[in-house]
Amino acid sequence: MLNAEEIVKRLKLEPLDREGGMYRSTYTCEKTADGEPIGSAIYYFLTERSFSHLHKLTGDEVYHFYLGDPVELVELLPDGRQRITRLGTDLEQGQTPQHLVCAGTWQGSHLLPGGKFALLGTTMAPGFTPECYEHGVKEELMRRYPEAKSWIEQLTGEAVAF
Repeated sequence: MLNAEEIVKRLKLEPLDREGGMYRSTYTCEKTADGEPIGSAIYYFLTERSFSHLHKLTGDEVYHFYLGDPVELVELLPDGRQRITRLGTDLEQGQTPQHLVCAGTWQGSHLLPGGKFALLGTTMAPGFTPECYEHGVKEELMRRYPEAKSWIEQLTGEAVAF
C-alpha cells in the first residue's frame, strides 16, 4: 500500500488554506445556476497531524471514503444537536463509506486515534465557490454549542496541511 507522501505526490494534493488537510479539485461543472457551478468534486486528505477546521457551507456536501484509516466527522446541527459519523469501510464497526452533510451545518473532521492517513472525496451541489465557505470562530461556536466544547476545541485552531 502507498504511504501518505506517495499519495500526496501521485494525486498532486496541495495544502487547503484555513481548513487544513490537503486537497485537489477534480471537477467543477461548467454549467451554472445563478452564477455558481451546479456541481464540484475534490480529493481531501488527512493525516494524524491534520484536521478539518469547523466550517459550514451553503450547499450540501457528500463525503466519500476511499482508503486509509477511519475518520470521525463531527456535525453541529442548526437545531443545536451534535452528530458524529465514522467514515471508513468497516461496516461491522458502524463505519460508512459515504455521508451527506446538509447545507448550513457546522462540520469538522479528524482521524480516529492511532490512524496515519485517510483519502476522502467530497462532492457538492451546487458546486463549491469560496463564497459558500464560512470558517468557524471558536468563541462564537462555544456560545452557540456549549455542550460541544471538547469538539470545538479539537477542531478549531491553526490549519495543518500534512
